[in-house]
Amino acid sequence: MDSDSMGEMLDELRRALEGMDDRRADAFADALAAAGDVFVTGQGRSGLMGAAFATRLTHLGKRVHVVGEPTTPATGPGAVLVACSGSGRTRSTIIHAERAREAGARVWAITQDTSSPLGRAADHVIAIPAAPSIQPGRSAFEQALLLFLDSIVLRLMTKLGETPDSIVARHSNLE
Repeated sequence: MDSDSMGEMLDELRRALEGMDDRRADAFADALAAAGDVFVTGQGRSGLMGAAFATRLTHLGKRVHVVGEPTTPATGPGAVLVACSGSGRTRSTIIHAERAREAGARVWAITQDTSSPLGRAADHVIAIPAAPSIQPGRSAFEQALLLFLDSIVLRLMTKLGETPDSIVARHSNLE
């Protein structure tokens, strides 16, 4: 392992996460806590980070749906869509945000570019300032996204009165 590269990657993540708005993160956690249903969308690696977040929200007892799965119901008022895209220009993610807003759901976009088409399609935007990076593509964004979303899970645990034991009790037993 190249310890210089690993150290630089960790520094990139630290800078990205320290550059985030803590009040916006609290508002995001409040919105998720109050939501009837939570929908998560994103493509590629951003989508994978979103799906990991959806899993944790399920462990917290929330009704959660990953957009595009066959069991995804209709969205509407009282629901929140979490749309993840580093560039904020992924067409399918933008379409999901637009359709969710038209149906009355609140849209939270998480992106690097708040002025992107996704940022404009959302009700609320959370910026992850994960550039520039020595890593290929948007790897730093995706890594910071996962860490940020895990920090939201920790906030939600407190807000919802959940414990590690209650989370484990909801973990899949069909594995």
